[in-house]
Amino acid sequence: MAKSINQVILMGRLTRDPEQRTTTTGKLIVSFSIAVDRGGQDDGADFFEVTAWEKLGELVVKYLGKGRRVLVQGRLRQDSWDDKETGKKRSRVEVTATDVTFLDGPSDGAGAGSSHGSSTSASAKKTNDVVIEDIDDKPIDLSEIPF
Repeated sequence: MAKSINQVILMGRLTRDPEQRTTTTGKLIVSFSIAVDRGGQDDGADFFEVTAWEKLGELVVKYLGKGRRVLVQGRLRQDSWDDKETGKKRSRVEVTATDVTFLDGPSDGAGAGSSHGSSTSASAKKTNDVVIEDIDDKPIDLSEIPF
């Protein structure tokens, strides 16, 4: 039997400054949202709520602000509840981040703080990682791929 996969990778800009709070057990949770352009389909964007926990959340609060570009890797999580005001069943899907890569340099983009163009993963960093400073959003021409 094949195992399940729940993984998402999103690149976009923060739509608001990260907000932090603490659980009753003392764990740090940081929430922010990103807008991801639809890339040529129309002029719109899709918006995603993202949650980062503990050390990853600390780094997000320290270095990111509204308007900053990020690459978020994580998993989708669905919540459902009964709305206290209307009594209707509500639900939402959010991204629980496992890694956040800062894409803007210290003077790029809008927003508070500065980033170092590096990943905030809790895992050990490799010294031979390549950091891409600017990615254009043009579609890939499949005829140019050599295989």
